[in-house]
Amino acid sequence: MCAPHIVRVAHDQAVAHTTRRGLFGAAGLAALAFTAAPAAARSGSVVDLTHTLTPQLPMWPGSPSFVAVPVAWHAAGGFAQQALALWEHTGTHIDAPLHRTPGGASVDRLAAEDLVAPLIVIDISARAATDADTTLTLADIDDFEARHGRIPPRAFVALHSGWEQRLPIAAAFVNLDPGGTPHAPGFDARAAEFLVTQRDIVGAGVDTLSLDHASSREFGAHTAVLGAGRYGVEMLANLGAVPPVGATVVVGAPKHAGGTGGPCRVLALL
Repeated sequence: MCAPHIVRVAHDQAVAHTTRRGLFGAAGLAALAFTAAPAAARSGSVVDLTHTLTPQLPMWPGSPSFVAVPVAWHAAGGFAQQALALWEHTGTHIDAPLHRTPGGASVDRLAAEDLVAPLIVIDISARAATDADTTLTLADIDDFEARHGRIPPRAFVALHSGWEQRLPIAAAFVNLDPGGTPHAPGFDARAAEFLVTQRDIVGAGVDTLSLDHASSREFGAHTAVLGAGRYGVEMLANLGAVPPVGATVVVGAPKHAGGTGGPCRVLALL
């Protein structure tokens, strides 16, 4: 095991490095392993909707980066091991109701059957390409259902904004304005409320850092989804590789007592 102060020092050094270069530096940023919009996957395949955790992965402003510190080696004892330091809401991660609602369900209390659901993907990427503050609206839901049919009960609805194209430069993904406010697409609060109350979804997901558009200070989408006892998943990957309807999502949520969320492995089964 690694002494706690060693992990803390490594964590602080990584945070300082990321703060200086990851969020605000426009030049010399380390590019993440990234590919352009993937081709649609074939039927019967599995699409990984999860970003790999690295210290370079963008974080919500003010949150420390992921850190992995080697603490055991094959050459000394026969086994390798790392100590991990991370905030619950790091990388592709789940938001439990407790994240927004006092007394809400923690991640260990989420029903297992709700973590496997029909996957609905609503694409607003064309609009998001020119409007960083755009949201998925009631009109988008109406248009989606006109083309693909009614969203079934107990589905998981994901917003595809195409935001992951910005990942090679962390500062572009976080997208802070000169005043330090982030800008990225999300769910309109009324649309989120509709999906919960009128379509009975199990959860909602985004390919950005927040269920709400990033400049929101009311967090209405978080309140609508988490306040109703449903869950959210933020920073999904590869939504462009799955169809609007017909896939099943599997959310490999963590299960630690009292957790407000945590990194998860999310898979789409076609």
